[in-house]
Amino acid sequence: MLLDRHTRIRAVFFLHAISSGGLYSHIADIQNALGVDAATLGLTFLGFPIGSMLVFLFGSQVLESTGTRPILILGLTGLPVATALLAAMPSAAALFMVFVAYALFYSLPNMAMNIEADRIEAAAPRRVMNSCHGAWSSGYLLATLLGTLATGLHMSPLLHLGLLAVPLAPIALWVTFGLDPAAPRPHAARTVRRLSLPTLPILLLVAFTIGPNLLEGALRNWSVIYMRDSFAAPGWVDTLTLPVFLLAQSIGRLNADGLVTRYGPVRVARGLNIAALAGCLLVTFAPSLDLALAGFLLVGVGVCVSYPLTTSAAARLGDRPSSQNVASLTLAVQLIMLASPAALGWVASTLGIRATFGVILPAIVLSQWLARFLRPRG
Repeated sequence: MLLDRHTRIRAVFFLHAISSGGLYSHIADIQNALGVDAATLGLTFLGFPIGSMLVFLFGSQVLESTGTRPILILGLTGLPVATALLAAMPSAAALFMVFVAYALFYSLPNMAMNIEADRIEAAAPRRVMNSCHGAWSSGYLLATLLGTLATGLHMSPLLHLGLLAVPLAPIALWVTFGLDPAAPRPHAARTVRRLSLPTLPILLLVAFTIGPNLLEGALRNWSVIYMRDSFAAPGWVDTLTLPVFLLAQSIGRLNADGLVTRYGPVRVARGLNIAALAGCLLVTFAPSLDLALAGFLLVGVGVCVSYPLTTSAAARLGDRPSSQNVASLTLAVQLIMLASPAALGWVASTLGIRATFGVILPAIVLSQWLARFLRPRG
């Protein structure tokens, strides 16, 4: 069966998410197997952002010299296997070291697939970046549901992730091997710097996307605790927040490309940002369970295009290779998000769980003004 370039790049995003997303359903099982407390486990997981930041600092040089296709072939074929290996580590120290190496299989193809999606978008009259991220959200949602099912069936993390790797590795090889790379975007830089450090235009884009990113991070980390502490509801209801969010985000992203083509990135971003603001207000002040879930639904729709549009805007700047701009954008966002769990945790323990979402409201309002920097340059 032949797949066109647009279908293959969406499949790449889907495979990236489903190959890695199942790990997070087994965090509690991995903690029990290692016999460590939550603080030690949190320190262990720091290996991943450390490795990722190294990738984003130096990855542009690798991508510009090898191209996107070899990175996607090796990275996506190895990603499901590497994810399964994480569940087999015998100690916290070993898990930390493997997490650092795991970032190569996760973050380098992540950068390559965003660059390739932008190049495909540049070579065609229609947008594709948002639907690619919609495919990623769909894959993550499926990975989450499969992980929940595996936990319910009392499958060990290694068995579940190992069984997933058996079909995913050859499928990823087939999809990426047949991907015909698009031509790179032209740029004004004569030389590529060794380090992908943010420029002023990149920092403005980071400032736009940080509000929606903080809101999404708060939802992923604190929504279950928010539901548990705010409403008297069955335990299974508390876990609905992430699936509701991911479903809304996936639907929004899969349908956003047509809207962006028709109305432009600035108007679409501002319109959906209002939905994110309304959702955040609902979550912060919701008097009932139904309104809280409606708030999480609005948040999913509201933040759905923030990161894809920011990635496209960074790739289109043209002052240096798109790979370097996307890498520096991701690096800056990662650095800020690295500190956000501890900061929001302090807010939750000091001011209450609802305040965890309320303190993000000013950043969402700021995004409304900063959306102007998503406008493509001439």
